[in-house]
This record gives sequence, structure tokens and C-alpha cells, in this order.
Amino acid sequence: MLGQIAPVYQYVGLELRRTFRDAGFVIFGIGTPVLMYLMFTNVGGGIDGSSDWAVTAMVGLAAYGALSAGLTAGTAVAEDKAAGWLRQLRITPLTAAQAVAGRTVTGSLVVLPTILVVLLTGAIVNDVRLDPGRWLGLALLLWVGSLPFTVLGLANGYALSAQTTNVANVVTNLVLAFVGGLWFPVSEFPGWLAAVARWTPAHRLGELGWDTTRGAVPGLDTVLVLVAWLALFGAYAGYAYRRASRRA
Repeated sequence: MLGQIAPVYQYVGLELRRTFRDAGFVIFGIGTPVLMYLMFTNVGGGIDGSSDWAVTAMVGLAAYGALSAGLTAGTAVAEDKAAGWLRQLRITPLTAAQAVAGRTVTGSLVVLPTILVVLLTGAIVNDVRLDPGRWLGLALLLWVGSLPFTVLGLANGYALSAQTTNVANVVTNLVLAFVGGLWFPVSEFPGWLAAVARWTPAHRLGELGWDTTRGAVPGLDTVLVLVAWLALFGAYAGYAYRRASRRA
């Protein structure tokens, strides 16, 4: 068992070092949701200038940051595929399953700092106050709930070229964040768009956080929708990886 885990652990460590050495990711991947949060809540008083909006926007922008960071993992995969890195992995002790697992774990871990920095900004700048249990639950639920986006990003990376992956992930990021109500409350949407939003994984990720800040247990429907999207994206990722392996 340990013999199977050790190569994955080493691979994850390598990929994390590569990711956090990328100044662009650190500045834009983590900085963009923080900047948007500050703008949404401190320029013109936000939507209603209330403390409730500071909390709502904090959760929405933390979820947006998690969505963005998760998809970014796929861009790195596509670049590695183009550079021949996937072929190099074939001569290492890593099996195909271990390589995919390592990438998934790396992508998931990269999401966490983005979530934590946005939450920290809410606490320091906007004086958001939650009890320690809610802070912990909020961070963990947003982190775990972001897994479908990491898997989707990896699937795009395996399925598409580096240039196409980047465009696809940017468009996916913007559409899911907007339609999912992570930037503006779904209550402000037209009725038909609000109905669509409630079936998106981005909105359900946000609901995990909004429910937690209110002290409520996330609804079973929220969990089931996220699990369904994870299964769908997982099937896509499996197909894309097998296809990329045959071509590598």
C-alpha cells in the first residue's frame, strides 16, 4: 500500500512546487478573486452596503476563486502534454492511475490557498465574524465542493490542445461564475436564468458556503447536484485521459 502511495506523494510534491513557482498563478489566480471581493464590497458600498452583502460576496468570490484555480489545473496538463511531459511520465514508476490521481490531488490542493485568502480578507477588511466552527466548515466545504471543477479542468487539459484548453477554461470559468450567481445574487436574475442557475455546479458550490454562514446544514439536493456533476466530469476525464494516452 505504501509502495503505491509514495510515488503519488512525490509526484504531488513536484507538481505543487512547479505551480507555486509560477508568479502568474500566485498573482492572478489568488489575487483576482480578492481584488474582485474588495471592489464588490467597498466601491460604492457594494450592492446594499450591508454586512450581509460582505458575507454573501465573500462566499461567492471564494467559490469563484476555487472554480478558477480548479480549472487552471487543466491548463497545466495541456501544456505538459504539448511539451511531451506525459510521455516522460511513462518511463517513471507511476502508473496511469497514479499519474491521474496525483494531478487531481495537486489541483485540489492548489484550490485551498485561494479560498483561505478570500476568507481572510473578509475577516480582516470587512470585519466578517463567524464562530471558529463555521469558519472551518466553510473552508472545508468550499474546498471539497470544488472538486468537480478540478476534474473538469483536467479533462479539458487531456482532451484539448494547450491553446484551446486555456480558452475553454476561461470561457467556462466566466459563464459558470456569472450564471451560478457567484458575482451577483441569483435573486437579481430574470426568472428563467435563476431557474437555470440552481442546476449549475457553481451555484451549488456557493450554496454550500451560504448555508454554512447561516448556520444551516447544506441541503441534500445541493450535495446530490454536485455529486452528479462530479460523476459527469469524471467520466469525461477518464475518456479524455485514455484518448490522450493513445496519442502520446
